[in-house]
Amino acid sequence: MDKLSVVIQAGGASTRMGRDKGLLPFQGQPLVEYILDKVEGLGDETLIITNHPENYQRFGLPLHGDIYPGVGALSGLYSALYHAQHELCLVLACDMPFVNRPLLEHLIALAPGHDAVVPRLEYAKPFRSVYRRTCLEPVREAIERGERRVISFFDRVSIRFVGKSELQRYDPQLRSFFNINTPQDLAEAESLAAEVE
Repeated sequence: MDKLSVVIQAGGASTRMGRDKGLLPFQGQPLVEYILDKVEGLGDETLIITNHPENYQRFGLPLHGDIYPGVGALSGLYSALYHAQHELCLVLACDMPFVNRPLLEHLIALAPGHDAVVPRLEYAKPFRSVYRRTCLEPVREAIERGERRVISFFDRVSIRFVGKSELQRYDPQLRSFFNINTPQDLAEAESLAAEVE
C-alpha cells in the first residue's frame, strides 16, 4: 500500500459560524485537536491547511496556506495535494468531527486503481475522501478555468464512488458526514458525541 498523508482542512471562511471552526471548543478541546486525536497513527504524515497558521502552531504539525487564495474549497484541496509528501492523501474537513476509523480505512483500501475514492450520499463528500497526486493537475486546471466547485475536476479523473449502503456497513447512522456550520450544529454535535463516548 502507498504511504498516506492525512490532511485536515481548516481554511474555511466560517461565515455562518462567525469564527474559525477548527478552533471551536468541542468535547473540551479545539475541534481540530479532537479530530487529530481520532486520526492519530492513521497516516505516515499529518498536516493542516489553514490561512491562519498563527492560530494552529500549538498543534506542532506542518501548516500550509492556500496556494490560490480567494478561490475557496477547491484551492484548499489543491493545496492539500500539493503539500502532501505521499502518493495517497486522505482529506478531512475540520468541521466534520465524527471520525470513523474503520470507514476511513475502507476508503483507503479502495484506492488502488483509482485517482480518488469519494463517498456519495445525495451528493459527493469531497472532504471525507482519498485522493492520489494524479488529481493535482486536473484540480489546477479547474482552478485556472475559473471553476469554484470542488467536484469540477471529477470528470477528468478515475473516481471510485462509495454509496450510502456501503458507507452504512461501517457507519450505520452516517455520523461521519455530520457537518458543523452553525452554533446549533455545534450544540447538536456535542449531544451526539456524548452518546458515542
